[in-house]
Amino acid sequence: MAKPLQLLAQPRDALDHELLALLAVNARASTAELARKLKVARTTIVSRLARLEREGIVSGYTLRLRHDLAQQGLSAFVGITVQPRAGADVVLLLQRLPEVKQLDSVSGQFDYVALVRADSAERLDALLDQIRALDGVQQTTTSVVLSRRIDRA
Repeated sequence: MAKPLQLLAQPRDALDHELLALLAVNARASTAELARKLKVARTTIVSRLARLEREGIVSGYTLRLRHDLAQQGLSAFVGITVQPRAGADVVLLLQRLPEVKQLDSVSGQFDYVALVRADSAERLDALLDQIRALDGVQQTTTSVVLSRRIDRA
């Protein structure tokens, strides 16, 4: 029996959106600082953050390295075609590879596109061999990132 469609949680109002925008700029901002900027009580911020985390809208806080440090090594986009009904198993296997930084299910030529990072060309080559050898993977196509022209992350 199919599971009922569940809607993803969304920010509820303008305050949620403003809070998320401030956190996107500085995820380390204190609740007191956020409350001051948003002109609300600190307890309001604490309860809003707890709800946003509980509902999965905020799934974590992260560190962004200076651009030149983040660019060390090689990045590549890997288009992955899988055998019919093997997608879920392939995703589980890819989750075990720490160099796989992002995996998106896509329409078009591939079933998935993975963003991978490796310390060297040799490690990237070995990683691509690992991905190709996964049960359920039919084919891969790799595009190595030469430079980033726009970064809005």
